[in-house]
Amino acid sequence: MSGLPRLQDDRLIVGFDSSDDAAVYLVRDDLAAIHTVDFFPPIVDDPYAFGQIAAANSLSDVYAMGGRPSLAMNLICFPSCLDLQVVRAILEGGADKIREAGAVIAGGHSIEDSEPKYGLCVTGYAHPNDILRNDRARPGDKLVLTKPLGTGILTTAAMADLLDEKQVRDMTALMATLNSAGQRAMMPVRPSACTDITGFGFLGHVCELARGSGLSVVVDSKSVPVLPGVLELARDGIIPAGAYRNMSFVEDEVAVASAVPQELADVLYDPQTSGGLLISVPGERAPELMKRLEAECVPAALVGEVRDAGEKAVTVL
Repeated sequence: MSGLPRLQDDRLIVGFDSSDDAAVYLVRDDLAAIHTVDFFPPIVDDPYAFGQIAAANSLSDVYAMGGRPSLAMNLICFPSCLDLQVVRAILEGGADKIREAGAVIAGGHSIEDSEPKYGLCVTGYAHPNDILRNDRARPGDKLVLTKPLGTGILTTAAMADLLDEKQVRDMTALMATLNSAGQRAMMPVRPSACTDITGFGFLGHVCELARGSGLSVVVDSKSVPVLPGVLELARDGIIPAGAYRNMSFVEDEVAVASAVPQELADVLYDPQTSGGLLISVPGERAPELMKRLEAECVPAALVGEVRDAGEKAVTVL
């Protein structure tokens, strides 16, 4: 990103010079706009469910940065041979999820392409003091994860017809779940930092948080929640190519203890779609956060701790 022009505007609170989830622009002293965009090819067969998942994924960055989604615009690509009822179902899935978030869709753009793709540009708003970044963790913070890992492995298995109907339903429901409840729970606790877990994988996003904050993170691998059946699939080698790319990208900054089973280490690199929030919260406020997450029916787990900078950005025990 170093070749991009520098924007000379001090109202740009968060831009492309960091690895954060979205851009944040100061509209006025008491209002910041959060802008994000994401889209990808289908990862499930059901077009309506795909639309829901893509929308939940696009909304997630706004939640991770402490904002309230307000406005969205569709981005859709599809081949001319695709039945328009399929396109309609994708858009209906996205619209219903945007409506659930309390936001509105105000149009969008479509193009013809050889492979279907869908996602949205989303704008949300927050008070500038409420903006959360992924590079503001502090020593002594506890890390909390709000969704289990393994959707990349499960979607890979689904493409090979290795999942039963219940596994597909559960996987789809998880990816279509908004991170709104997690955000509601965390904001009163005043986290130090937050990000969401997406295609870069759990360890990739933990590494960004540690590196951006100039600190190190210790992950307790036994505490990281994993979806049912995922470890067995990973043990059998059902791992998406993206997991290996994630591993190669951060392997110099991550130390995984020899006692960590290989299949669990693979899951920690697994690229997620519409994954959970990774919340860095001062240690003394972590119990309150966990209590609030439980009240919101969010299945969260304490997965690590932020420490002073060490030899590696992330150590997995």
